[in-house]
Parts: sequence; C-alpha cells; structure tokens
Amino acid sequence: MAHQWVFWIFVLTCGRSVKNVRIVGGQDATPGSWPWQVALFTFGSSSCGGSLITNQWVLTAAHCSSFLDLLFTKVHLGHHNQLGLNPNAVTQTIEKIVCHPAHNPFTSENDICLLKLSAPVNFTDYIQPICLASGNSTFYNGTSSWVTGFGDTTDGGSPSNVLQEVNVPIVGNRECKCYYKDVTDVKENMICAGLKAGGKDSCQGDSGGPLMIKKDSIWIQSGVVSFGDGCALPMRPGVYTRVSCYQKWISNTITGTPPGFVAFMKTKLKLSIKERIKTSKTTSKSN
Repeated sequence: MAHQWVFWIFVLTCGRSVKNVRIVGGQDATPGSWPWQVALFTFGSSSCGGSLITNQWVLTAAHCSSFLDLLFTKVHLGHHNQLGLNPNAVTQTIEKIVCHPAHNPFTSENDICLLKLSAPVNFTDYIQPICLASGNSTFYNGTSSWVTGFGDTTDGGSPSNVLQEVNVPIVGNRECKCYYKDVTDVKENMICAGLKAGGKDSCQGDSGGPLMIKKDSIWIQSGVVSFGDGCALPMRPGVYTRVSCYQKWISNTITGTPPGFVAFMKTKLKLSIKERIKTSKTTSKSN
C-alpha cells in the first residue's frame, strides 16, 4: 500500500478588519473598522459592549450579565449607529450565559463572561471575530492600544450615537496599583490603560467591550472593559479584565468552533536606570 501524506494548514481567521487600514476623548469609528464590536441592548436600550470571538460566542464583562439577559437582551453585531440605519447589522438573542464562577462584584475580580448566541452568524466585512491574547502574552508599559464602544462621551454624560474609538497606552500594573491604592487593589488578572494626564478613557456603557492591540495585521484583544474611578481622570486609567489569564477557562467553556489565541510579546525598548548601570558594570568587568 502506498503511503499517503496528509498536510494540515492552519490559517488564522480572527482579528482581521478589511475596513480598518464615546469613549471619552475619542472619535467616530469608520463603519466596519471594528467588525467584532458587539452592542448589547437590554429592554431596547444599549447597556454594554462585547466582542465576537467565534461564530457563536461573545466575550463581555460579568457585571454586564444576568439570567434576565436570556429574555430581555439582544446582541447587535455589525452595529455602527444608535439612531441611524445599520444596513450591515445582524441581531441575535442569547441562548446561554456563562460567567466566571469566581467573579467578585465587590472587587471586580474575574469580571468576564461568555454569551452563546442563539445561532451561528455568517462572517462579512462588517462582522468578524477578534483574536484573543494567549496565556504567554506580555504587555509592557506604554504599549499602544485601542478601546471601542457606544458609552458616555463624558463622565456622567450621554452615550454616543456612533461607535467611538480611542487610542490609549498600557499602564504597567505596578504603576496602576499606585494610582488606585486609595480606591481598590488592582490584581494581576487585570490590565490598565490610559494617559497619566487623563482625557482619554472608556466610560459608562463601554463595559464589556474590547481593549485591543495590533500585531502585524492581526488585532488581539488584551482586555475587557471592567471599571475605573470616574472617566478619563488624571492618574486614574481604565481597568480591564486581563484576557490572557483566562485562556484555559474560555477554551473549556466554548463549544463548537474554538477562538483564536495569539501570543503578544514585545521586547522592552529601553532599560531602566538600574538595569543600565548593572549592564554597564557587567560590560566593564568583562573588558
């Protein structure tokens, strides 16, 4: 019998946006530029955000979800305008809700939830899944990131009619802990992003939406909008659920097509002063 060779070719199908070449301090997004963005509507009004991660599963925040969503919440995909027409949008109901069993609403730990749609969706230029950060990902201080949502455009203001996008840098956990030491404890399964001077941030109504980083041509979700102290205040960056900490839980929960996990790793561009002194001494000794 002749030997038969079978080759499997893995093609990453997540994190691609054909259209992508209020959030506080943000700008209107171009239709289709964030095709994984989900808008959750409860009793007919936008309540939270989310992200499409497979053809039948949505990732959002646990504090956005309850058993009532099975009856009263609609999932809008390809949605861009709250008041105008959305010719590329699809609306689904929710079949199943699985929130992290260790979610603590008082500390916001494990603020992550998975929603199973009532039926699989067909992918278009305006509806696509995003890749998720795998467990071995690293996000250094200052890494450029993006947040999207239909939330309030000012602290205590009104929701945006058009999907908003804002560019914010990652804030290292050590620095973020210092900023929040009098408010709450920022855990290692959280990730922060924002400007020290404030002015750009996610806000009420953006909860559950994605914090994203681009690797080459692929978009990777690093966080889920969770909480903050006000919106866009100085030294009060937004705090997000760190997606990379939940790869195993997500993989074990999701049925059907699995999500795409991608490692994001970036080398530090600059050494700290102590590291430079240490490196200089080592070099001198070797000479």
